[in-house]
Amino acid sequence: MKEIIIEQLAERGVELEEIADIVYALQKPYSDNLNIDECLDAVDRVLNKREVQYTLLTGIALDKLTEEDKIEEPLASIIKRDEPLYGVDESLALAIANIYGTIGFTSFGYLDKNKFGVMERLDTKKDNVNTFLDDLVAGIAAAASARIAHQKRNEAELKEEEVS
Repeated sequence: MKEIIIEQLAERGVELEEIADIVYALQKPYSDNLNIDECLDAVDRVLNKREVQYTLLTGIALDKLTEEDKIEEPLASIIKRDEPLYGVDESLALAIANIYGTIGFTSFGYLDKNKFGVMERLDTKKDNVNTFLDDLVAGIAAAASARIAHQKRNEAELKEEEVS
């Protein structure tokens, strides 16, 4: 299933390395020894989770169906416009962001308001409907960032215990 997700992301113009770049940008200020491989590993681990896979399948399908005019009005227009009050796209993404706790929520909120990298490209791309995808990418990045934050905290606590 993860391979299908990775293929679908690539078909929509999203590479895992681009998500890892976002994770790196989020976590680098808090971790001097962070590297991009750790970020890519965190993204991979997020994508291993079945609930994440199902959420991604759903959001990507809704974007594609809207592009193909297979969603009825008025919902099709709402999705195509990425109507700010719609919020279902953010709700799906928050389900991903939350898998490592509330820190994922705060990171998602930051990313949703300050889209950069692949998220910005998806949000401003006019030849595809990416209403769900830009937020889902932010959700993956937020979850991966939260995973790293927890991991780094655990490492710091272990070092403290060893010193004590």
